[in-house]
Amino acid sequence: MLDIQFIREHADVVKESQRKRGESVELVDEVLRSDDLRRTALKAFEEARAEQKAIGKKVATASAEEKTALIAETKELASKVAEYKAESEKATADYTTAMWKLSNIVEDEAPEGGEDDYVVVKKVGTPRDFAAEGFEPKDHLTLGTGVAGIDMRRGVKVAGSRFYFLRGAVARLQIAMLTMAVDQAEEHGFTLAITPTLVRPEVMRGTGFLNSHADEIYRLREPDDQYLVGTSEVALAGMHEDEILDLSNGALRYCGWSSCYRREAGAA
Repeated sequence: MLDIQFIREHADVVKESQRKRGESVELVDEVLRSDDLRRTALKAFEEARAEQKAIGKKVATASAEEKTALIAETKELASKVAEYKAESEKATADYTTAMWKLSNIVEDEAPEGGEDDYVVVKKVGTPRDFAAEGFEPKDHLTLGTGVAGIDMRRGVKVAGSRFYFLRGAVARLQIAMLTMAVDQAEEHGFTLAITPTLVRPEVMRGTGFLNSHADEIYRLREPDDQYLVGTSEVALAGMHEDEILDLSNGALRYCGWSSCYRREAGAA
């Protein structure tokens, strides 16, 4: 979530970021309006509650005649306090909803546009010309099923669309590739973390996945109310939640290993 103070002071920057993303520019004004309403409602509630407490203190030392009037005033004020509290809570909820919709600020160097407007930063190696070689490559699914290492049919039978079994040499190949990736990451100063595959709603929300990506997430409802992660980044991001970190020796660098679950198009 963006800092509201930054949005107040740099609304134009946030609007430009929204425009570059192709997202709602008007959302910034909605956030600022909801922020004003929230602060106004909260101020009214706090002032009414302070007045209620002040009158309550007077009751203790008031005369019998004054006490009757003060008690009546307290009851009347209690109704207003309850009303202001409800308004404040609604305004805060509306504000929070609007804030969660805002995306992070894009980097100045990020190219504008969609997936076809990418900028090539670096090329490594030369792609093989299979046509010139007279060789027709096979995709991983064809290769895997050809050696009985990928079983989509039974995976779907057991768990539904998008699931599969890896067996034998293909299963060992996946483990070998993951181990190779971990070895390379550790050589560059990363620490391996095998992460939880279930996280609390606060962690999932904090990583931004409950906004535009909410329909891609598997959720376990009552009594647990947890989410299955679509990437180990979610758990890694929440690992140091509410901690103050000493980064004087550099950033903490992690590589995550976990099963990942996503609802996406193209199911088997």
